[in-house]
Formats: sequence, C-alpha cells, structure tokens
Amino acid sequence: MGLTVSIAGASGYAGGELLRLLLGHAGLEIGALAAGASAGQPVTALHPSLLPLADRMFTTTDPRLLAEADLVLLALPHGESAALVAQLPADLLVVDLGADFRLADAAQWAAYYGGPHAGTWTYGLPELPGARAAITASTRVANPGCYATSVALGLAPLLAAGLVSADDIVVVGASGTSGAGRKATDGLLASNVSGAVSPYKAGGVHQHTPEMEQALTAAAGVPVTLSFTPLLVPMPRGILSTCTARLADGVSTTDLRTVLAAAYDGEPFVHLAAEGSWPTTKATAGSNAAVLQAAADTHAGRAVVTVAIDNLGKGAAGQALQNANLVLGLPETAGLSTIGLAP
Repeated sequence: MGLTVSIAGASGYAGGELLRLLLGHAGLEIGALAAGASAGQPVTALHPSLLPLADRMFTTTDPRLLAEADLVLLALPHGESAALVAQLPADLLVVDLGADFRLADAAQWAAYYGGPHAGTWTYGLPELPGARAAITASTRVANPGCYATSVALGLAPLLAAGLVSADDIVVVGASGTSGAGRKATDGLLASNVSGAVSPYKAGGVHQHTPEMEQALTAAAGVPVTLSFTPLLVPMPRGILSTCTARLADGVSTTDLRTVLAAAYDGEPFVHLAAEGSWPTTKATAGSNAAVLQAAADTHAGRAVVTVAIDNLGKGAAGQALQNANLVLGLPETAGLSTIGLAP
C-alpha cells in the first residue's frame, strides 16, 4: 500500500488533472474525491478520460473523509480553502492550489480577493532560491498561481543578478480557457472564444498581480512594481507570458541567457530554449515543463523574457504534485513529465 492522497474540488479542471497525474504515480493512491455540488456523480461523468476511475463517485466535502489520507490537495475556488482547512487536523499535510495562503500582506488580500486574510503558508515554487528546502520541511504549502509561476521563473533570476530594473516591468500573459475554471459563462462560449483574442482584468486588477510582485520583490531585494495585462486566447490549456524589463547598462542577450541557464542548471522541469528559438505552449501541453527564452532588445533598452507552461500542469496540478512529492519525501519528479503533447 502506498501513501494516500485525497482531493477537495476533484470535479474541476485542476482536480481532473490531479487525478490524471495521480493515476500515473506509482507511489500514491487516490483517496476521497470531494466535489461539493457534484457529490454522488460518477467521476467519469465529468472526467470521461479517466477510465480507471469509472467505478468511483464524487463525495461530499467531508473533512473527516479527507483527513483519512496522508496528504490533502485542495483544488477549490479562491477563498474557500481556509474554512475547510480549519476543520482538518493541524498536523495533516496539505497543498492548496487556491490563493488563500499565498499572500503575506493582508491588505493586498483584501484589495484583490476581499474578506479576511487566512494567513501565509510556504510558497510552493521549488525552483526559487531556498524554496525547495522550505517546502520539504513544511506541512502546509501554497501552490503558486499559473501566471505568477511563469513570471517568477522568467524574471526572478534576472532581478536577483541586477540585470534588469525592478521598477519598470511589463507583462503580457496569454492563457487558455481552462484557466477560467469549469463554470460556464457567456465569455467562455465556443462561439465567443473561437477565432478571438481578448484582454481581461487589465489595468492592474488581476488577482495574480500582488503575488507576482511579492515573488519578484523577494528575488530583487527591493520593491517591484509591474504592469500586467492578461489575454484570453482560443486554446483549452497553456500560458505564454512575455515579460519585459529595463536593462541595466551593457547587458546583452548572452548575459541574460547565462544567468537563466545557471539558475536552472539541473532543474528537471525548467528548460532554457536554444538561442533564437522561442517557447510555444504546445511544447508544454500535458506536462510539468516550463520553457524559457530571453533576449536583450538593445534598441529599446529592455530585456524580453518569454515563458511557456501548461496552466493545468506547472501552473496548477503538476506543480501541486511536485510539491506533494517534496512534502511526502518522494522523488520530486515522480508521476510528472516534461514531454508535451504534439501535434
């Protein structure tokens, strides 16, 4: 018998991706699958691809059932995890895919999410300096947001090395429709999304803004301010974030790439593309990979860093499983792949 993992929010897109990955993990068994309003339905009614779970049913969100596992993964809407966590044993291992415990600043939580701040857990982006050891030693881990993951991976090493300025960062991030969750809305209808690219939550109001600034500020050692514009693009999954920042004097493309290569040397999931080759979301689909590229735009005096991830992989479920492996003392790469789906 292996270690057991239960899931709250198992009916959503991230929950389904967690289940797909857990089915391929030799060291973990699937425990209770809580799904709130979908309780009583077969798992395959909402996740028809998960044929090995055809005999499983979603349960109510019962803290006692969830707590029978060795670790609980929370894939709930933002703002719902804290109430459930309060009903779980204090020593139970938990990885939260939501935003409830990511931010250190209560005022930022109130401004971007509303309501009381639940507290701050270990930030679960293992590739940041010192993060892997902190995650391994933690019982509670806050999984980063998808946009925040891509931006932190792309810019944190450059800020830490002083190659770019902390006060002039612009990010344009493109996301597939699964990033908006499973709930049906008019803006996500196929007839409205197909053939269209559109911005949303622009003008500094997107909820990942303070999380990105928090992670980058820790890397830079000085306050970071960024302008973030997210785009909805007609694909089911994937994120492509293009980050630009003012270059320090004399910094070249080689300098940028050298720092990124050193930062991620030996990292199993983060890859620097060959010079002149730019990331594509297709290369990361279905995987836990992040692919980066950087160039110095000397004409404009700016660094350009592009990062591709799967929003349901390294941006959510894949990263959560990576964190769960660390917390449980398992090989970090267990159940995860860097091989994308193509074509």
